[in-house]
Amino acid sequence: MIPVNSLVISGPCSAETREQVLETALGLSNVGIDYFRAGIWKPRTRPGEFEGIGDVGISWMCEVRETYGLKIATEVAKAEHVEFALKNNFDMIWVGARSTVNPFTVQEIAECLQGTNIKVMVKNPVNPDLKLWVGGIERLYKAGVKKVIAIHRGFSTYDKQRYRNLPNWQIPIALRAEFPGLEIICDPSHISGIANNVFEVSQKAIDLKFDGLMIEVHPNPAAAKTDAKQQITPKKYLELIL
Repeated sequence: MIPVNSLVISGPCSAETREQVLETALGLSNVGIDYFRAGIWKPRTRPGEFEGIGDVGISWMCEVRETYGLKIATEVAKAEHVEFALKNNFDMIWVGARSTVNPFTVQEIAECLQGTNIKVMVKNPVNPDLKLWVGGIERLYKAGVKKVIAIHRGFSTYDKQRYRNLPNWQIPIALRAEFPGLEIICDPSHISGIANNVFEVSQKAIDLKFDGLMIEVHPNPAAAKTDAKQQITPKKYLELIL
């Protein structure tokens, strides 16, 4: 289903335990993903929710790379996160939707990345504001970051009947017009909000010629500490790519 040469990034929403991270990585180790993803630091809406395992998760991600030969990626939300990722030779980082919406945050991250060669992905802001997305990417380019990729994860809406986040496909299409040649991938997990719709949204993104997919995969989604409803198992992931 996923075209050859598409960028494919998969893994759990959050790194919860060493065992969970390694089990997921094992399930994805021979299916041709480009990067293994897991959130170590998680910006959450309310205090008391699981905000990520924190710095200890770095060693688990490094173990994934050493054990299974997978490149690793995680979300950063401030300069300190960037410094940890660079120090531990992460292959890719991404700026999340809650961070993209704040120019001060993006600028802080961009300045910390000056002189580096790491790949940086930028999710669309929570609200459907093309200029904020463009501005976040421009800040990275102006800091000298050359390897930038956009992630379309949909836009916040009160109406959750069909999507967790409305796709508003015209916005990433407009982004491509702003940056010809920019790679844009789709995050069908966050658009869908439920696992059963991940395949449908993935196919739509492929039909629209997106450059790849970021899909959340967990060995036991029902027990996940974050985004339990939208994660799929490694077995379901295999069905998606075949």
